[in-house]
Amino acid sequence: MALTEQNNISIAQIVIFTPSLFLAILLAIRHGFGRSSGWLFLIIFSLARLIGAALQLATISDPKNIGLHVGAVTLQNIGLSPLIMVQLALIGRTLGSIRKSTTSLVTEKRVHLIHLVTLVGLILGAIGGSNSGSDFQKTGTYKVSTLTQAGTGLMIAAYILLVISTIVVATQISAVEPGEKRLVLAVGLSLPFILIRLAYAAESVFGHNPSFSQLTGDVNIQLGMAVIMEMIVVAICEGIGMTLKKLPKNQAAAPPAADGYQQPWNQREADQELGGYK
Repeated sequence: MALTEQNNISIAQIVIFTPSLFLAILLAIRHGFGRSSGWLFLIIFSLARLIGAALQLATISDPKNIGLHVGAVTLQNIGLSPLIMVQLALIGRTLGSIRKSTTSLVTEKRVHLIHLVTLVGLILGAIGGSNSGSDFQKTGTYKVSTLTQAGTGLMIAAYILLVISTIVVATQISAVEPGEKRLVLAVGLSLPFILIRLAYAAESVFGHNPSFSQLTGDVNIQLGMAVIMEMIVVAICEGIGMTLKKLPKNQAAAPPAADGYQQPWNQREADQELGGYK
C-alpha cells in the first residue's frame, strides 16, 4: 500500500521529534525538570508528537479503527499548550534575572496564572477530543466539542497574555543579565510561529472550512501552518537552551523580598555587600 501525504508527515514528525525528545531530556537534566525550567514541557510536547504520529501510522494496517484516528487528532490539538508553557517558563527565568536589580510589572505569580490558564485549556482540549471521538463512533460524524472550543479560547487568551508579558519584559532588557537576554530573543522569535499555529487551531475548531477539518482537512495546510511551525519553535527553544548556563539552585528558587530588596544569591555577594559598609 502506497503511503499517503499524511503518512509522510507522520514519518517526518518521528524523524524530527525523536532527537528533539532526547535533546529536551538533556536540557531538563542540565537545568531541572521543574515547571519553572520549561524543558519538561518540551519533553511532553515531543512525546505527544511521537505518539500521535505513531497512532496515525497505525491506521495504515487498521484504517477502520476510529480510536486511532481520533487519538492522533486529539494529540495534535493539545500539542499547542506545551509550546506556550515553554515560552512562559523562559519569561519566568528572565524575570529571575530582572528582579536582582529592579522590579517588573510582570511577576512570577502572574506568569504562573497564565500557566494555569494554559493548563486548563489543555485539560478541556483533551476531554473535548475524547468526547468528539465517542460521538464519532456513535454517529459517524466528527463534531468539534464545545469543551475543545473552550480550551482553544483559553489558548488564545494565554497567547495574548504571553505577548503582553514578553513586551513588558523586553522593555526592561537592560536589567537582564547578558547571558540571559537570549531568553527574550527565543520567545520573541517563537511568537510569530506560535501565532500561525494558533490560527490553524482556531480555524479548525471555530471555522467551517473543510480544508481545516481535523480529520479530513488539507494536509498541505496542516503541514505549513502546524507541523513546520512547531518544528521551528522547538528548534529555536532547544538551540538557545543549549547555550544557557546552569543556574545555581538557590538562585533559581530564591524569592524576591517583600520590600523590593533582593537577598544575596551566594556568600561571596554577601561578603561583598558587607565589605561595602566597612
